Amino acid sequence: MPKAVADHSLLYERGPVGVLLIHGLGGTPVEMRDIARRLAAAGYTAMCCQLAGHCGSEDDLSATSYEDWYASALEALGELEKRCSYVLVGGLSMGAVLAALLAAREPRRVRGLIMLAPTLAYDGWSIPKYSFLLRWVMNTPLVRYYRFEEREPFGLKDERARAMVAQSMRGGNSAEAGLFATPALALRELSRLTSTVKQLLGRIRQRTLVVHARHDDIASLDNAITLQRHLGGVVDTMVLEDSYHLITVDRQRHLVGERVIEFMAHFARDAESQSAPQTAVPAPIRAAVELEDTRAAREADDLLGAGAVPLGAGHGA
Repeated sequence: MPKAVADHSLLYERGPVGVLLIHGLGGTPVEMRDIARRLAAAGYTAMCCQLAGHCGSEDDLSATSYEDWYASALEALGELEKRCSYVLVGGLSMGAVLAALLAAREPRRVRGLIMLAPTLAYDGWSIPKYSFLLRWVMNTPLVRYYRFEEREPFGLKDERARAMVAQSMRGGNSAEAGLFATPALALRELSRLTSTVKQLLGRIRQRTLVVHARHDDIASLDNAITLQRHLGGVVDTMVLEDSYHLITVDRQRHLVGERVIEFMAHFARDAESQSAPQTAVPAPIRAAVELEDTRAAREADDLLGAGAVPLGAGHGA
């Protein structure tokens, strides 16, 4: 049983349509705070959960498995369901992969899926060429002794944000900026998680939003293309042109927030249609639908003008 670590989860309680947001490997709920606030301002309930072993030490993280992380997300999903009648799940990087596992295992509870910079493979431009040796290390007893330090540009194109994150990580504030080094044991668990999810992609039939940076330093755009080809439902995709991996914190975080809100509006309409005719539509749902309608006309100009390219929708095999 993993050691208890202080809980830094965040909750913004608003309307009956909610979203569970899951941070990345070695990360923190703070990674999802900006997008959660934007969702709350649009009338949605947003919960940023903390995964087992995170926001503590490297030893805390090494003591957990991906099933422990999944259990944390599942528990948070249950808490969100106490407040919301309609729930989506989403995440950043490894959190996006974990959200996909939730969608696969809990199809009746998870209405939609949001995958931000999904990481099925560490194949970005900043990953060292010798990283393939990690596979060998993970299958030996040496896995317990290896750790991999974060390196420039720390997933951020924005230099000011990069400096702040680097300072927090080097200062040991893992609850604010995540760990400065990732234990090899945790990377082995990530590998097991991605292997599991890849086998389930065709069974994930919920509508999915994928947002990925073209120049992602950690996970290349091939990760998004793989999801477009193999997910079992409709896939909406947006590619960012001025961000690196941490798209919820980087230069185009406002575009990420706007696109997620527009995606959520589809589900707000579903929730409205399922309401009894005599039941008044909650104000947050009305606001969300109106928000999409007012933005729809200028969506292409806004996104292209700010350096984001929408690829449109695709269907999985």
